[in-house]
Amino acid sequence: MTSPVISVIVASYNQERYISRCLRSLISQTIARDKFEIVVINDGSTDRSASVLSEFADETVLINNEKNIGLPASLNKAIRRARAPFVVRVDADDYVNAEFLHLLHDFLRENKYMDAIACDYLLVDEQEEVLGRKNCLADPIACGIMFRTEQLIDIGLYDETFLLHEETDLRLRFTKKYKIHRLELPLYRYRRHENNATNDAAAMEHHRQRIIEKHGSESQE
Repeated sequence: MTSPVISVIVASYNQERYISRCLRSLISQTIARDKFEIVVINDGSTDRSASVLSEFADETVLINNEKNIGLPASLNKAIRRARAPFVVRVDADDYVNAEFLHLLHDFLRENKYMDAIACDYLLVDEQEEVLGRKNCLADPIACGIMFRTEQLIDIGLYDETFLLHEETDLRLRFTKKYKIHRLELPLYRYRRHENNATNDAAAMEHHRQRIIEKHGSESQE
């Protein structure tokens, strides 16, 4: 069996409403299907996620956590399972443009000096109406960044104690040694809805303060 060149990581907890849209957008990529694997980790979901994911059994590598272990621990588990030299995270409630993997991979493959590449993104609502376009470096999010897997492993993957702002901590540690470049195309669709984890203001602030305590700042500068 041919080894994939890209591992797409999708961690999901109680996302039965959106996970199908996410996976369909990945399966429909223009890059050859044998060039990438989709590693889905179902983090102890208590809704109908398992039933939805069973419909994609032939298209995904599925990891089931018997109990909820949290997002960063789930992501690390999936990355360690990944078989490809490039890895990119897509959240279960988001989706992507058909050229997402092809363009990000081409930029990293052809530009050896690039450590990681992030694409711009569109903010969309629950009905997939576009709310705006965002610069991925000015308004960074956790997803839509293709990394070289060995570099993520080199920095120690995600800090599993950050149940929120896990991506900020990862980015701060990554950019101390490597650089994230920008692809000025909005290939990622970031969905805003009432169940976004980032809606928990108190928890977000708690982990933001932990970021400052750990790094002295929440900025890459």
